[in-house]
Amino acid sequence: MFKKWVRRVSLSATRGFSETTSPSHEKGPDGFSNAEPMPLGESVAPQTLPEIEESVADADTSIKTSRTAASSRSASYDNGIDYDALYEEEEETDLSMEAHGSMITHLLSQVKIGMDLTKVVLPTFILERRSLLEMYADYFAHPDLFLKISDLDDPRDRIVQVCRWYMSAYHAGRKSAVAKKPYNPILGEVFQCHWDIPGETQDAQEVRDGPVPWCKRDQLTFLAEQVSHHPPISAFYAEHYNKKITFAAHVWTKSKFLGLSIGVHNIGEGVVTLVDRSEEYIVTFPNGYGRSILTVPWIELGGSVEIKCPQSGYYANVEFLTKPFYGGKRNRVSAEVYAPSEKKPFVSIAGEWSGLMEAKWHDKNKTEVFVDVNRIPIFKKQVRPIVEQDEYESRRVWKEVTAGLKFNDIERATTAKYVVEQQQREQAKVRKDYDLAWEHKHFKPVGDNWIYAKPLSQRMYLQEKEAKR
Repeated sequence: MFKKWVRRVSLSATRGFSETTSPSHEKGPDGFSNAEPMPLGESVAPQTLPEIEESVADADTSIKTSRTAASSRSASYDNGIDYDALYEEEEETDLSMEAHGSMITHLLSQVKIGMDLTKVVLPTFILERRSLLEMYADYFAHPDLFLKISDLDDPRDRIVQVCRWYMSAYHAGRKSAVAKKPYNPILGEVFQCHWDIPGETQDAQEVRDGPVPWCKRDQLTFLAEQVSHHPPISAFYAEHYNKKITFAAHVWTKSKFLGLSIGVHNIGEGVVTLVDRSEEYIVTFPNGYGRSILTVPWIELGGSVEIKCPQSGYYANVEFLTKPFYGGKRNRVSAEVYAPSEKKPFVSIAGEWSGLMEAKWHDKNKTEVFVDVNRIPIFKKQVRPIVEQDEYESRRVWKEVTAGLKFNDIERATTAKYVVEQQQREQAKVRKDYDLAWEHKHFKPVGDNWIYAKPLSQRMYLQEKEAKR
C-alpha cells in the first residue's frame, strides 16, 4: 500500500509548474548533471512569453498536494503557447560561446583536463530543445532503409543494407550545425513515436501489445525509457509488426573534459532482429565530441564500430574519423564488409556520414554511390499531442523548459528546469528513506544489458504456442 502511495505522490508531483516528473537530479545520461546553475549576470532580451501558472514555491507545494497539482494540468495549456509546435520547429544556429564569456569562464574554473563531467553543471543556454531520448529516435529518420533489411533474401545483401541504414542514421540527429546538448532524461522518462511508411500495404489493425499500443501493424514504432540515472543509461526499442523486424539498444554515456572539447563515450550495443529469419545484427556506437567549446561549438563522431551477424557470419568494421587538427574534412567515415571467414572485404565504403558515401565492390571492380543522405527523404516522426501524454513522457516533462529556450527567456527556462530537478530530488529522497527500488516500465536488466520486456519475437512465439493448443 505504501509503495502505491509513493508512486502516486511521484506522479502527481509532476503535474505542477512544468507538468514534469521523475526522480533523478543526480546525473544525466551523457554524464552531465541536470542541475545547471542560474545564469551568472546574463543579459538577455527575451521575447514575450506568457506567464507560467505556478511559481517555484507552488511547485514545491504540488509535490505534497496531488489534488492541487492535478487541477493545474488544464491550466498549463492556457498560456497561449502551442507546446507541440515548439518541438517541431528547427533549432536556431547562432549560438556563440563568446557572447557568454563570464559564464564560460566560470564553467572552465570547475574543470580539469580528463575530468569526468558527471558533477559539472552546465548553463541552460547551451541546451537543445528536446530530450536525449527523442534524439535516439533519429536512428530511424530513414525508416525505409531500415525496413528494407527484412526484404532481402541474400545474407550478403542484408549485411550491406544494415551498413547502409546504420551509416546514414547519424546526420539527422543534429538539428543544426551548432552543437547543443539535449536534455538529460530523468529516471523513468519515456518517449514514444511512430513513422508512417509510404507505399506500405495498409493494415489498420492496431498492435495493442506493442511498444506504442495505439499504432498499427504497417507503422514503425519507437519506445525509449531512461532506465538508470547512476550510471545514466537509456534503453530503446523499435519494431515494424508486418515486416517482422526490430531494433533494441541500450546506451550508457560517459563524458570527459578534453581541454578545448568534450568527449562522450557511448557504451552499449544495439541488435537488429529479423524475427522470421531468426537472425540478429549486433552493432556498437561511435563516440561523440563537442569541439570549439569556447567559440562556436560543433559536434563530430569518432571511433571504431563493429556490425556482425552471428548466424550468417557476415560482419563489417566501421570507422568514424575525427577531423585532423590541420586540414582534412569533417564527418568522414569508412567501412569494410566481410563474408564469413574471409580476411579481405568484398566491399569498401568511404565518404561523409553527413553527405555522400561511395562503395567500391572489389569482386566487381566497380565504384558507385552507396548512399547520399542529402538526397534521400527524412521521414517525420509522429508524436501524440502533449495534452494526451502521460506524466513521464519527454515532451510533457520538458515543455516549460522548451518554451523558455524557444522565446530566449533563459531565466524562465532555468527556473522551469530547477522545478523538474527539485521534484526528482524529493522523489529520490522518499525512495531512499523507505528503501524503495525504482520500478521500470518497459525494460528489464539482464546481465549488463537492458532488454525490452515484450519484444516482437517473444510475443509471436507465445501467439504460435497459443494457436497450437
